[in-house]
Amino acid sequence: MNGSSVLLHLAGAVALLLWATRMVRTGVERAYGERMRRSLRGVLHNPVLAVLWGLMLSIALQSSTAVSLLVGSFVGSGIVSGIAGLMAVRGAEVGSALVVKILSFDLTLLVPLCLVAGTVIFMSTERSNWRQMGRILVGIGLLVLSLEMTGQATEPLRNSELLPVIVSYLNTDPVTAFLLAALTTWLFHSSIAAVLLVVTFASRGLIQPELGIVMICGVNLGSSFIAPVLTRNAAPKARIVPMGNLLMRGLGSIVILTLYLAFRPPVAVLGSTPADQVINGHILFNVIILLAGVPLSSLVLKATRAVVALNAPAEPQKPIDHVELSALDESVLDTPSLALANATRETVSVCETVEIMLRGIIDLYENPDQARIDELSALDDKVDRKHATIKLYLAKLTTRKLSDYEVGRARELLGACVKLEQVGDIIVRNMLALVQKKMDRKLQFTDEGWRELSDFHARVLTNARMAFNVLVSRDRETAHQLVLEKDHLRDAEKQTSDRHFNRLREGTTRSLETSSIHLDTIRDLKQINSLLAAMAYPVLEEQGLLNTTRLRALHS
Repeated sequence: MNGSSVLLHLAGAVALLLWATRMVRTGVERAYGERMRRSLRGVLHNPVLAVLWGLMLSIALQSSTAVSLLVGSFVGSGIVSGIAGLMAVRGAEVGSALVVKILSFDLTLLVPLCLVAGTVIFMSTERSNWRQMGRILVGIGLLVLSLEMTGQATEPLRNSELLPVIVSYLNTDPVTAFLLAALTTWLFHSSIAAVLLVVTFASRGLIQPELGIVMICGVNLGSSFIAPVLTRNAAPKARIVPMGNLLMRGLGSIVILTLYLAFRPPVAVLGSTPADQVINGHILFNVIILLAGVPLSSLVLKATRAVVALNAPAEPQKPIDHVELSALDESVLDTPSLALANATRETVSVCETVEIMLRGIIDLYENPDQARIDELSALDDKVDRKHATIKLYLAKLTTRKLSDYEVGRARELLGACVKLEQVGDIIVRNMLALVQKKMDRKLQFTDEGWRELSDFHARVLTNARMAFNVLVSRDRETAHQLVLEKDHLRDAEKQTSDRHFNRLREGTTRSLETSSIHLDTIRDLKQINSLLAAMAYPVLEEQGLLNTTRLRALHS
């Protein structure tokens, strides 16, 4: 096998590794994303729990960068403190290192098992969570397969005449090896993939474990730059955690490399084989950064805020004559297909505004702020304006000659706009009033009560996104799932109310104080969910999948 063929096979193996990692992460996020976000938000107030949950979340997502971005958004919105956010990311880095350790075992048998089981599960059901589980299993199978391909692709390098020259140079110039590993990690956008590549080289005898340790330091440097670059245009508060991780992990990699080169400790203590030595060195690196990060977290947070403030972009000047853009072009009303497309675009923009309102309201329950309350009210005014213009636009369109489908689609869009306006009214007139009441009386939910509200809200938010997708895609399976979720939410409401009344019977003081707010919020969220689920009815009715009394079975 010539050099170009080796590189091609190696590139293919690395590409499969990156794709499989992304496949697993996507499956986990789609199946359990909202649940993980709620759990993470609940534990981040405790630094110790934040470390443990960050570790577990990183193993599930197979990406410490994903955890860094998620936690950074929580810090940016004021849900958790910066120190707790930094501790969660420290745990995530250790979790990412443990993933490499897990993948270093002989998992050959998992390839056929995961591929067969994942494919069968994915293709035999329409349930979203089960399909995502199938996706995760296929991703794990491909991940292990990519590691086998990497080993096979690097085997011919043993007899390469050029490789010993390169390795010999890198042994004499550790700084270049360090920077090369950092650059490779940045290009991969995955520390797991980069470490596994170094481990493969070490296990095949292509590099010495001492050089592998140097390159591991470089991998950690390159990985620490990924999240800060991805969030470079985010709000300053949302950049604190990624930038803090860069200061901790990036500077830590330079310090540890310097100490390693100065004292040259024996790597034999890290394991009996070169692969174990490299992997355990990677784990030890992140454990050291975690232990150092606990006492230094306050100092790092202060330095991070100063750095972020220096790089914060200037506030953009608002245009003198700001005009709200609209897709409703009246010049195409005589072409119904274009006019309906315009109306759909405008309705989607209303969906986006309503989603912002729905996402924002739950944070106000926990952290009420008058300025943000006013912002939410202003968004409802925007929904009302857009609803009025869409309604007028569709009324003008229906005076033209339309096909039966076009008439039905116009009615569907108009019905969706009415429901979206009603959702906005519920959020502003009902739920914001409850937020104001809680803020004025300085009330606090019980931990269990708040967890129930957060879980219920997250389910409604997930269903809202599904409803918005149905409006555009008109996909019957998604529409079917949305209506089924309405029934599941009704059961969840009953369970939540039962638990709440049990707390009242036990005489929990905070439950008594917040009882009406709790029950009214659940009622409002259920009403919002019902309105949004109704957006699926036109699709199901059109395909004969909806009775006047119940949902018919969905047949492929």
